Amino acid sequence: MKRFILIITTAAILIPAIAQEDTTRVSARSKSSGETTLNSSLSVGDGILAYQETSDSRKIRIGNRGYEILEVLEGDRTRMSVKKYDVEDEINNVSEAFPQDEKSKPKVPGRRWFRGHWAGLEIGFNNYLTAEQSMVLPVEDEFMTLNSGKSKSVNINFAQINMGLTRRIGLVSGLGFHMNNYFFEGNNSLSKVAGGMIEPLYPAEGIIFDKSKIATRYITLPLMLEVQIPVNYYKRLNIAAGGIGALKLGSHTKTVYYNNGKQKVKDQGDFSLNMLRYGLTARVGYEMIQLYGTYYMTPLFKTGRGPELYPFEIGVSFTIND
Repeated sequence: MKRFILIITTAAILIPAIAQEDTTRVSARSKSSGETTLNSSLSVGDGILAYQETSDSRKIRIGNRGYEILEVLEGDRTRMSVKKYDVEDEINNVSEAFPQDEKSKPKVPGRRWFRGHWAGLEIGFNNYLTAEQSMVLPVEDEFMTLNSGKSKSVNINFAQINMGLTRRIGLVSGLGFHMNNYFFEGNNSLSKVAGGMIEPLYPAEGIIFDKSKIATRYITLPLMLEVQIPVNYYKRLNIAAGGIGALKLGSHTKTVYYNNGKQKVKDQGDFSLNMLRYGLTARVGYEMIQLYGTYYMTPLFKTGRGPELYPFEIGVSFTIND
């Protein structure tokens, strides 16, 4: 025990001397007592080694272990005492214990500090592939050809769960509300006929659809493995990939055309869309901005009810990482 106290005490004396250039010292004389209070703090290696000194105590943390050395006055003698302090309390009061700028606040490495990138807002483009993984549709399915520039998605990922494996590697899950708009290129919409079959719906003679689309709404649930790569002292490159599932909440078609004024027709229905779907998703980004892509291995329509098309989307995600 005496040897341990000697080592800690020696480290407390030597660390400020060795890192003189990186240590900030502030001395102030109390007007009431005339005593001088010395405050000194140091953080090295992204918070792996941290040190703070006052006139009557020294605090040292190495990794996730913290110790406080106190000078206790007993009569006319000064006694040194060493006690271990709670690391969680140290983290909660880090600005008080180590008063430095935001970037140099000490952090304790550990999987509980992993924060993934899912929650936030996504804006992207929709499309789909045929069973042959082509964007060129067969002649009989040409009524499903999309206007790619208008077919967009807006996704709100409102819940996130982080499961750290290490400080910079972990699993990410959560919930999202995804809205997909598929704008048709041709002068047609969709209709569901007897037997649940999906067929093209054409306007009356002489009428041209100004806009025509089918819109879907899904609740999504991802499970991704994310790796975070430091690129400088405080910033990270994020790479994630995994699976994603979705539950359909609703769908509708909408057409806009001019016939004695502007006309809008909205038709609510399920349009034989698959209620459940699953696929693969991946994203790469720098801090809170990510590029993402999602491909569903479940067809857009139920088997045998409509063209065999597999949806995908690509876009930009603006995430919230606390």
